[in-house]
Order: sequence, then C-alpha cells, then structure tokens
Amino acid sequence: MNALWHGFADMGAVERDGTFVVARGEGAYIYDTAGTRYLDATAGLWFTNIGHGRGEVADAVAAQLREIAHYSNFGDITEPVTQELARKLSEIAPVPGSKIFFTSGGSDSVDTAAKLARRYWHEVGRPDKTIVVGRKRAYHGMHVAGTALAGIPVNREGYGELMADARTVEWDDAKDLLALIEDVGAERIAAFFCEPIIGAGGVYLPPDGYLPEVRRICRDHDILFVADEVVTGFGRIGGAWFASSRFGLEPDIMTTAKGLTSGYMPMGAVFIAPRIAEPFFAGGVWWRHGYTYGGHAGAAAAGLATLAIMERENLLDEAARIESSLHEQFAPLADHPRVAEVRSGIGAVAAVQLADPTEALPFVKTLRAQGISGRATGQGALQISPSFVMTDDQIGALVQGFARALG
Repeated sequence: MNALWHGFADMGAVERDGTFVVARGEGAYIYDTAGTRYLDATAGLWFTNIGHGRGEVADAVAAQLREIAHYSNFGDITEPVTQELARKLSEIAPVPGSKIFFTSGGSDSVDTAAKLARRYWHEVGRPDKTIVVGRKRAYHGMHVAGTALAGIPVNREGYGELMADARTVEWDDAKDLLALIEDVGAERIAAFFCEPIIGAGGVYLPPDGYLPEVRRICRDHDILFVADEVVTGFGRIGGAWFASSRFGLEPDIMTTAKGLTSGYMPMGAVFIAPRIAEPFFAGGVWWRHGYTYGGHAGAAAAGLATLAIMERENLLDEAARIESSLHEQFAPLADHPRVAEVRSGIGAVAAVQLADPTEALPFVKTLRAQGISGRATGQGALQISPSFVMTDDQIGALVQGFARALG
C-alpha cells in the first residue's frame, strides 16, 4: 500500500497502476529506479531551468546548511545569504528599486500578492478596493486566494465559496476586463492577476497586443497589475529574465518561484514596485504576514547558485534558442489527425493539444514507453517546457518520441 498521497491524482488509480518513481537526474534526462533513462520534456514541473544534477548548487546549499540552515526573517532578523539574494533580485527586477518578499513557493507568492494588494489600498485610504480579478484558463496555485482567482472551475469543485471578492474575465479579450470594471466600478477593484503565458491551464500564448492593453487598462483605472511569473520568470519567457521585462509591463507586483532555485530548494519571491512598498516602508505600519521558511538560508544559497549558472552559461540566450527550436520542430505535429493544434512561439514552452482530450492522461504513459517523461495539462494538452540545457538534437528526439506515441 502507498503511504504517499500524491497531489493532483486519482489515488485509487495510483494504487491500482503503481507509481513512476524518479530516482535521479542529469542534464536534460531523468532516470527511474530501474535505471531507465527518459528525456525530461517538462523540466520537472516547469522549474529545472538549469538542468538536473548540478553539484554546484548542492554544494552551495550544503555549505550554507553547515553555517546556518535557517533562522527567521520576521521582525528585524535575517541571514546574510538572504539579504544577498534579495539585492540580486532587485537588480534584475523589471521595475527598478523593487522590494523582495520571500515565500516558500508559487502558491504562497500568489496569496501574498492578493493580501498585499488589498492592504495597500487600505493604507492609502481606499479600503473599498478589495476585488481581485483573474482570467479564465489561468492557474494561480492552490492556496485559497489562488484557487479562487484561477479560471479552472474543476479545481474549485467541492470547496464551496473560497473568496467572495474574486472575479474572472475572459483570458484573451481585454474588453471583458473593461466590462467588469464598468459593472462593479474601478473604486472596488484592487488588482488584476495576469499570467503572461497561461501555463498549467494549457499553455496559451497572449494574443497580439493583449498584454500592453490590459496593462494600460489597469493603469488608467488605478487597478494594481499583478504579473504571475511563477512559470515565465527566470528565463522561461525566452531571452529575458521575466516576461514583464520582455513586454515592458512594469508590474506593480510580480509573483515568482520555480526557476528561482531551479527546483533545487523550495522558494518563491514577490517583487513589489517602490510605489506599492512605500506606505509600508515609511514607518509605523505592521504588515502581519509572512512564512516560517520565507527567505530560507539554504534556499537562498540555491537561488544565488542558480542565478550564477544562468549568467555564466548564458542560459537566457539558450532559452531563446529553445523558444525558436520548439516552435520550428514541433509545428509539423499539428498535421497529425490526433492533434488539434500545437501552441508555441513565445517562451521556452509549447503544448501539443490532442483532438480528444480524454487521451491526454494515458498518452503520458505512452510517452514513457518512448523514453520521454511528459505531463498532461489544461484540457487535453501535453506540456513541453524543457530545461535550458536541452540541445536542439534532444528537442528533435522529443518530437520523434511524440510522433511515435501518436502513431
């Protein structure tokens, strides 16, 4: 009997069919307990940007743990390595001078942003601005605020009302956001949450002009723009640290995690623009929010080591190469009768949308038989989000494996 309760799983099916146990990783490959090698099509869960098996990161974490693993970042307490990572992140932030609030992961980051947006308006004398807005198909983690904000109804089933002041608009039509503003009033809306690329909801790329338009709408109506870059951050967008930088979004708040440590340690970070941080840094305001492991020293060491590898090996440029290669090499699969479309062309991501969505979960196991570790996401889509060390030849091998699995 399996003692582990897996996330996002039919545990009855897991008990019946068994588990896929990943024993180790190296570069763009993972290995199961029998030693069988698989190309990792998804970089874990979007996060292993620098590839598996980086001893340099492990050594940095081990060295930090020998000094002090963690203490706290509440009140006036911190550790040198956490201060150093915050400084580094502020330097690469899309909004100069951003403050960095550390969390334990992406869901923490989203809930932090939702609370901060509301509290900001309270501090500047506009406490009625409490509504937070997300988009259909969007995914914002699985805490209460993120689940309520996200546009994936099945993730909310069976929980009742999670957050009364959450609204959802169309994912690809800025006019729907305007319609909501006209309906409820800008004076009641605190923030609009936007994934630059919808990730777990199925890898949907932003329509031309959509991102600058919703950013302008938020600015014109005094609504905070929250860029959820848990997936797109730290190079996944291709050629830049963040989608907010690539598209000039200048977010008021930006949520991140995943690629920050490349998955070597759990960590997230919220970037807060100076205007939003100012009421809290002026003195006299307690923001009663934080996490025991926010800014964890060992995780901070992993983050610094990851960023150093990214810079030394020019992995932002490699991500741009992967963006182009995925777009070029996966495009022909769109002609297969079992494929509805292939979505790619922005960021080091792609999705193969199956014509029959019910085939997606069993297709993952078919891929494993072809030496590929993949994942179903959205409504019948197969996620592709490889590490930035994957070569063009390895991407070609991915495509060949997908083609064989399609038959």
